[in-house]
Amino acid sequence: MEHPAQSAENRLPPLRSRPLAATLIIVLGLAALVLCLGLSVSVGAASIKLTTVWEAVFRFNGDLTSHQIIRELRLPRALAGALVGAAFATAGAIMQGMTRNPLADPGLLGINAGAGLALALCFAFYPSLSFNGLIGFSFIGAALGAALVFGIGSASRGGLTPAKLALAGATVMALLNSLSEAISIHFRIGQQLAFWYAGGMAGIKWSQLAYMAPWIVVGLFGAIALSRSITLLSLGEETAAGLGVRTGLVKLLAVVVVLVLAGSSVAAVGSIGFVGLVIPHISRFLVGVNYKWIIPCSAVLGSLLIVLADIAARMINPPSETPVGALIALIGVPFFLYLVRRVRREM
Repeated sequence: MEHPAQSAENRLPPLRSRPLAATLIIVLGLAALVLCLGLSVSVGAASIKLTTVWEAVFRFNGDLTSHQIIRELRLPRALAGALVGAAFATAGAIMQGMTRNPLADPGLLGINAGAGLALALCFAFYPSLSFNGLIGFSFIGAALGAALVFGIGSASRGGLTPAKLALAGATVMALLNSLSEAISIHFRIGQQLAFWYAGGMAGIKWSQLAYMAPWIVVGLFGAIALSRSITLLSLGEETAAGLGVRTGLVKLLAVVVVLVLAGSSVAAVGSIGFVGLVIPHISRFLVGVNYKWIIPCSAVLGSLLIVLADIAARMINPPSETPVGALIALIGVPFFLYLVRRVRREM
């Protein structure tokens, strides 16, 4: 006898999905990512040939200064960029699918600002806290930011709509950023927080990467494991429940995954917004509405975006570096305004 959930699923129209295009994007994107990582390692205050990068990775010679620069400074920075790009993009894809909100993004919904406030408090009161401790407090701050945004947006008349969610996110983000600024001024920790406000990979060491990477890898695998349920949630909560999805449990797990991905990334590289907004929309346009493909494609494209932005940040005004967050915002702000106008027309 056919299970009711399977019967209901069979009655659904086929989801618009392009598995071949998704496979090509993942394979070609990973190949491009490897090349971009090599370019990222070679670009800097002192340019290094790609052949030297290859030798430093596979035939390391500790007596050569160029090999030491590659191994100790540039390689962890490049790998961190790839990881946080995948994390931010995947977190945004989960949030958009779970909430059915095209404006959902960790930065726009207060998650990044909440994590930033937690970091400000850590710098002020626990300056000797380990990096792993910073990640833990970032999770708490990210959860606080998200709870405030969803609470304020849901409390208004008419319930939670995309426009109200965006307004609540902007309000909470301004509040939390103001509190972070006040803490930095009072405790004179502005220089320590400047890195997180601007967003960037400069200064990432292997020790930080070792703490951050397991969290992000676990979060990415968790996102892939939830991809089918997120696809069904994106069709509507009632539809998902009719197909046998335990919507409350899936939402709880999805929120945990988002907090792990966003919290660990913000602790490492600061508040880089709009990656989780733009990349999932591009992935959805390219591969369809099935999150089985949207999530891995978003991870690959998000990695490429951050790595390329980090390369551009070092090339625009050498030897100074342009904040990566500012470069991403040049793409993200116009895209956000376009989405807001489109959502308002559809309401």
